Amino acid sequence: MNAGYTDIQLAHEIARLETAIQQWAEERDLWFDSSFVEFLQHTGGEPGSPAVVTVLCAGGDLMTVLDQDIAVGGPPLHQFVASLGYFFENQNGYNYHFYTDDSQLNAAFEAYFHWQWVCSLIEPDAGDVHEELYAYFAANPHQFHRLAPRAFEILLSRVFQNQGFTTELGPGTGDGGIDIRLWQRGPLGDVLTLVQAKRYAPHRKISLDAVAALRGVMAVEDAPRGIFVTTSAYLPSARRFAERAENVIELATPVELVRWCSAATNGIINDKSSLVSRDSVGRLLRQISQRADSRVLQSSWGVNSTHNTFAVVLKETKHAALLMSLPRRTVLHDGYGQRGTEVPSFGEDAFSHHRAESVWRAKRTVSANGDIHYWDGRNLFNAWDGKPARFDYMD
Repeated sequence: MNAGYTDIQLAHEIARLETAIQQWAEERDLWFDSSFVEFLQHTGGEPGSPAVVTVLCAGGDLMTVLDQDIAVGGPPLHQFVASLGYFFENQNGYNYHFYTDDSQLNAAFEAYFHWQWVCSLIEPDAGDVHEELYAYFAANPHQFHRLAPRAFEILLSRVFQNQGFTTELGPGTGDGGIDIRLWQRGPLGDVLTLVQAKRYAPHRKISLDAVAALRGVMAVEDAPRGIFVTTSAYLPSARRFAERAENVIELATPVELVRWCSAATNGIINDKSSLVSRDSVGRLLRQISQRADSRVLQSSWGVNSTHNTFAVVLKETKHAALLMSLPRRTVLHDGYGQRGTEVPSFGEDAFSHHRAESVWRAKRTVSANGDIHYWDGRNLFNAWDGKPARFDYMD
C-alpha cells in the first residue's frame, strides 16, 4: 500500500494517463515514432522527487507540437494533460517527463517507483553492493513479503555474503528443500550451513513439518547448522522442535532480517576508492596508456552542446563496475577553448583522481550484440574508440 493507493491502482492510473495522451495524439494523426516507457526502464537510475509518472519518447510532428505548444484541433496538449491532473516538461528535446499535481498521489508514486528501483538492485552478484538496498529493508521490514520468492532468496544470499560467508544459491525450483548453502572457514575446515527461505505473508506462519524437513536435509548432508528464514512467524510447535533439536537450527523472522540488513548497511565502505590499491591503479594507468583498451570509457552528453566525460574501469563483475574518472586533455580547439577535440589523460593528473569523490559504482549491462554499457544514473558510458572526441560548449 502506498499512501492510500495499491500497486494495482497506481499501475491503472499510469495506464489511464498514457492511453488518454496516445488517443489525443492519434485523433490528430500525431502518434508516429512515439512511445511511452517507464522511468526506471529508460534511465536505470534511482527515481527522484517529484515522481516521474511516465516518460514520453516523442518523434515527428508530435515533438514539434509539444515543443511549440501548438493547438491542434482544440486546446494544446499541456491543457489537456492539466485536465487529467498532470503536467510535463521537456528533458532533452524528445523525452518528456510527466508529473502529477496531486501531492498525495505523488507520494504514492514516489514510494511505488522507489520500491521498483530497490528490487532492480537485487542481483546474484557479490560485487554489486548497494548500501541503499539493505538500508531500505532495514527501515521497511514489512516490505520483505512483497518480494518475489526468488528475489527474496537472492537478497538473503547477498546479506550472508556481506557477513563473510561463501554462498551457493540454489536453482530456485527442485532444490531439495535448501535455498542457500553457506560455508564459513573454521579451525577444522569449511563449516556448512543450510538455509531454507519462505517469503510468506505475515499471517501465514511456519509449521513444525517445514522446520523438521530442514533438520532432515541437514542430517543427510551432514550439515552442523541450519537457518530457517521467513517473512512471517513460527507456530509454537515449530519453535519447540527447534529447541529440542539441540539448537542447531536458527529460526529467523523479520526481526533478524532487519538486524542483518542494518549490519550490511553499516559494513559497506562509502569510500569506494579504498577498494582498489594505489599500486593497482598505477599499473592500470600504465597499461591503458600504451595501447587501446576497452576499459577506457567515454560518455558524451548535452543539449545543443557536446560534453565528454572519460572514465576507466577499475574492477567489474557481471552486474556492476567500479569506475574512476579521468581528466581531459585538449588536442585541438578554436582559439577560445569553446570547440575542439579532446582525449582522456593517463598521466599524473589521472592518478590524482584515485579518491573518494572520483570513484563510483555503475550498473554493467551487455546488449544483444555483445556491447558492454555502464550506467551510473546520470551518464551512459561505452568503450572509448581511441579517437579524439569532439566537444562544443557553444549553446
